[in-house]
Amino acid sequence: MPTQIDVVLPCLDEAAALPGVLTALPPGYRAIVVDNGSRDGSPEVAARHGARVVHEPRRGYGAAVHAGLEAADSELVCVLDADGSFDPRELPAMVAPVAAGTADLSVGRRRPVGAGVWPWHARAGTALVAALLRRRGVPLRDLSPIRVARLDELLALGVADRAFGYPLELLIRAAAAGWRIQELDVTYAPRTAGTRSKVSGSVRGTLRATRDFAGVLRTMGGPR
Repeated sequence: MPTQIDVVLPCLDEAAALPGVLTALPPGYRAIVVDNGSRDGSPEVAARHGARVVHEPRRGYGAAVHAGLEAADSELVCVLDADGSFDPRELPAMVAPVAAGTADLSVGRRRPVGAGVWPWHARAGTALVAALLRRRGVPLRDLSPIRVARLDELLALGVADRAFGYPLELLIRAAAAGWRIQELDVTYAPRTAGTRSKVSGSVRGTLRATRDFAGVLRTMGGPR
């Protein structure tokens, strides 16, 4: 097991959630918080809690993740939402198969802790895209924003999307490259009060993400 693992946390107005997320990181996991234009003091909160802060002026989930990957230097790297909906203490279980060489990419399958945690519109959109992926042999039930891979291999995939389509393009490219993808159950809790999801927090956000997914599928000849 590597002695240090970088954790990329894309961040847009997550000041309320960052203290809990950063203090829950297991020993040996180093936070790289990528601020994507926050107005609530998120970068300062992250720095006070020991995170390395990277600023990415280009808006977009994929832009923030890519900036974090470029800033990372550990052999293995994790990507985790900064909103408090995932428990960082579950990262070692996701790292284990990649570190052991039995998987090339470890991804989370969200298991909501209660009703209302995962709105119907977000769940339905995810289920549709995951079904399309399975038709092309990608064995997933979710497109969760928590994942682990080897940094050099992840960058070498050449994922180009810089918006919400980033996770989908990553999975399509990984499958095409013959990666062994392992999906593990992860706890999915309510976001920390004072934060709001850019995707599942509204029907509009879900539709925007679905638009980005459709764009990836068109340009890559992906699942249909």
